[in-house]
Amino acid sequence: MARKTELYARHEALKGRIIDFAGWMLPVQYPTGPIEEHHTVRKAAGLFDIDHMAQLVVKGPDALAYLQYVTTTDVSKMVMGEARYSPVCYEDGGVVDDVFIYRLPDRYFVAINASNAEKDTRWFKAHIGRFQVTVENVADETYMLALQGPKAEAILQQLTPAKLSEMPYHRGVESTVAGVPTLIGRTGYTGEDGFELYFPCEKATLLWDRIMEAGAPHAIKPIGLAARDSLRFEAKMPLYGQEIGPNLNPIEAGLGWAVAFGKGEFIGRNALLKIRLEGPKRKLVGLEMIERSVPRHGYPIVVGGQAVGEVTTGMFAPTVGRYIALAYVPADMTAIGTEVGVQIRNEVKRAKVVETPFYMPPYRR
Repeated sequence: MARKTELYARHEALKGRIIDFAGWMLPVQYPTGPIEEHHTVRKAAGLFDIDHMAQLVVKGPDALAYLQYVTTTDVSKMVMGEARYSPVCYEDGGVVDDVFIYRLPDRYFVAINASNAEKDTRWFKAHIGRFQVTVENVADETYMLALQGPKAEAILQQLTPAKLSEMPYHRGVESTVAGVPTLIGRTGYTGEDGFELYFPCEKATLLWDRIMEAGAPHAIKPIGLAARDSLRFEAKMPLYGQEIGPNLNPIEAGLGWAVAFGKGEFIGRNALLKIRLEGPKRKLVGLEMIERSVPRHGYPIVVGGQAVGEVTTGMFAPTVGRYIALAYVPADMTAIGTEVGVQIRNEVKRAKVVETPFYMPPYRR
């Protein structure tokens, strides 16, 4: 049976449409609908209940060496308070999960994906081996909210003594929010500025209510899973099980920047190095539909009557106002402007390769 978050009653009161997502009862949308929720995050601010996510705490004298071995990024180059994205790979280069690592004074804090929580915990613990380190899943006592959008800083600053204007992107600070001890990360999954908040579960309703109250003058709204997906998609942020997964590797997914071959041995290094040196056989590209139609996950990419790839995510993108998709295609079909077909039911619709991300996040402009 699917679990309810501490905020389930709030979502019901707000008339959220609840679905089972990764074993959790969560709102996919609210009455205003996902398009309006999407625009709210781009223009003002939105609050997301993301307590389905899980977290690991890594401690011990070998914590750094251990994380160097089980992740692809160079953890040794992280400054105190930094939050860094990293794939976690199998020996063959396929992706176990993608995570965010926080370097904190007494521990490393690792945010992992909801659908992978049990698997990730087993994977991390199975590779402790010789390392003097402990790995603890703290998801049951840790709640997670995301406050995203250009007004997020102004809203959150009313509730915390942390100096948010001095906090760079991809940094974390341990402070308080509405008097509640909170790890504030300037991170997110929307392509907008904003924050992810980690705090004790029993304070979830308090923080939700205080943030919504502080955000009311800034037109804050609660945001469901549908808008979260369209927001991350426009910014080309990968989704596990679609752009990355056990049979998809970081090189072909365009995440080679998160793989530090020079740091020494790590799980998957040899396989990924071989793929990089030989060149991936397929690559993730952005597509824009030439013929008006909606590309969906799993639709075949067709060239010359033959299926050569597959759509990973596709939809009408609210910010850019186009029907677009992410898809894997052969490496020799990735040039901007290359035409391919997308098989939509019994018809093949024309599309072309375009630059990504479709929407450039403000912090990268």
